Amino acid sequence: MTDSFNPAHVLEQVQQQAWEALKATMSTLQNQDVAALIQALPAEEWVTVIRLLPSERMPDVFFYLNPEQQAPILAALSDDENTRLLTASSYDDVAELLEHLPAPESTRLMALLPRPRQRVVRGLLNYPPDSAGRLMTPEYVAVRPDWTLETTLSWLRDNFAQGETINVVFVTEADGHLLGAVKLKDILFGPPRRRMDSLIKEAAIRVQAQADQEEAARLIRHYDLEVLPVVDEREVLVGIITVDDALDVLEEETTEDFLRMGSVGAIVPGLKDAAMSLLYRKRVGWLVILVFVNVFSGAAIAVFETAIEAVVALVFFLPLVIATGGNAGSQASTLMVRSLATGDVQLRDWLGLWGKELIVSVALGVTLGLAVWGAGIWLGGPDVGLAVAVAMVLVVIFGSMIGMLLPVILTRLRLDPATASAPLITSIADVGGILVYFSVATAILQLG
Repeated sequence: MTDSFNPAHVLEQVQQQAWEALKATMSTLQNQDVAALIQALPAEEWVTVIRLLPSERMPDVFFYLNPEQQAPILAALSDDENTRLLTASSYDDVAELLEHLPAPESTRLMALLPRPRQRVVRGLLNYPPDSAGRLMTPEYVAVRPDWTLETTLSWLRDNFAQGETINVVFVTEADGHLLGAVKLKDILFGPPRRRMDSLIKEAAIRVQAQADQEEAARLIRHYDLEVLPVVDEREVLVGIITVDDALDVLEEETTEDFLRMGSVGAIVPGLKDAAMSLLYRKRVGWLVILVFVNVFSGAAIAVFETAIEAVVALVFFLPLVIATGGNAGSQASTLMVRSLATGDVQLRDWLGLWGKELIVSVALGVTLGLAVWGAGIWLGGPDVGLAVAVAMVLVVIFGSMIGMLLPVILTRLRLDPATASAPLITSIADVGGILVYFSVATAILQLG
């Protein structure tokens, strides 16, 4: 946000209804900063302030607001204002907006659009949720392979408004079949009589419209693209995905993964604006499930009641050993889930990763076992020290194996690997760790 922006000063302008001064203030701000200003104002002032914007700025500012603000603003605007706003907005923004509005309101706003625009927006909404087709915009520039650079530049000057960006110009056949992509700088500085198809160095990286949005974002990141073309099953160009849209997808997917790994799930509109009832519902389900999982921990301890009575020192090391196994499992799970999400690891790699994790977990277990061995000797004697050390090694290996394999298993079952969350891994490691710990102690200490 610009250094000259003073929220208190702006609020004072609103309270004093100094609209001309407020318009002057907003004219010095970026669209994102104007949206942040509106978000900080009382709800009754949102419509008043957004109406002060020039018509060419209103769509950009509006779509930087969160959905909880967009809906009441649309409801307060007149039909003519809504028509102007939505007609001046990009197709993909309108489609995303209508997707998240209640059905009656979505239908009402759709009817305000010109019929050609309705067809395009409906076409976007027909693609599956979270698909590349739903994310793309059909606003792009495409030229023919036999055009000269001179002809192309002349056409671009007259038709640049057709595309969301013209940094990349696509070359297509008359039927829309994608041949390749050419950067604008190559067109600007090339010989005027040169044909467009001669500038195509290689086949354009593309994504199918039915593909997942994460795949589109991965391609943009991997190939360092500004624009990714989207094609249908016939390889006909149907739209483009820009790098800013890909960044939004990556942020959203990363946030969802982190929330799932905390056994929470996605929170819309966000933590700050979420109702307490929503936060309760998002968290209570997994907590109840994990309570019942942890009942098995208590049952496992009860099985070894005799061993505990015989060597009370074992209880001292129980939280230490069990927590370490859970921590090791959480580490392994986090590494695996993130690697699967970024594409760094594929399912076919699981066996090699399992062997690597086994060696690493053995090394970690031996290191931690040696660390607690001395404490075990000091508190319970050599036999207790040995039991604690051996149990630590085995528990760390067990937790690490669970943490590494569970995301792979879930992915194989076509479930989200982020479900292998830290609380779930920890709970499973707790139950297994207790069984391992007391079984080792019983064997080494020869307890009945």
